[in-house]
Amino acid sequence: MKIAVIDGQGGGIGKTFISKAKNILKDYEIVALGITEKASVSMLKKGAKEAYFGEEEIINYLNNNKIDYIVAPIGVLIGGGINGEVSPVLSNEIFNYSCAKYIIPLKKHGITIVGIKDMDIKDIISEIIKEIKENHK
Repeated sequence: MKIAVIDGQGGGIGKTFISKAKNILKDYEIVALGITEKASVSMLKKGAKEAYFGEEEIINYLNNNKIDYIVAPIGVLIGGGINGEVSPVLSNEIFNYSCAKYIIPLKKHGITIVGIKDMDIKDIISEIIKEIKENHK
């Protein structure tokens, strides 16, 4: 089973997820797909098995690998997301990839998802890990 963690900028959300998940989801291979090199390296240092960065490498990885889950901030689904790092082509590829996606609903850039519980990032990540673990049974 494989989890792709996609993040940009410094990879803070991705590395937080990987730090916590690697000890709980031991049966999973965690791959870091960084929109930037800094994000990719940061997630690799926290325990991802392998890392790739940049639009071309992410799209190539998605097209040539079976991924069971994607974990990422909401900005990866929006062209121009993550302070302009996400292109419309990349957001479309991620959106259309056929797997379960756990999207972290950050309240940034004027985007608010109404109806989502107000939780901090660590609690959201704990919920994602719990869901993935329960789905694996």
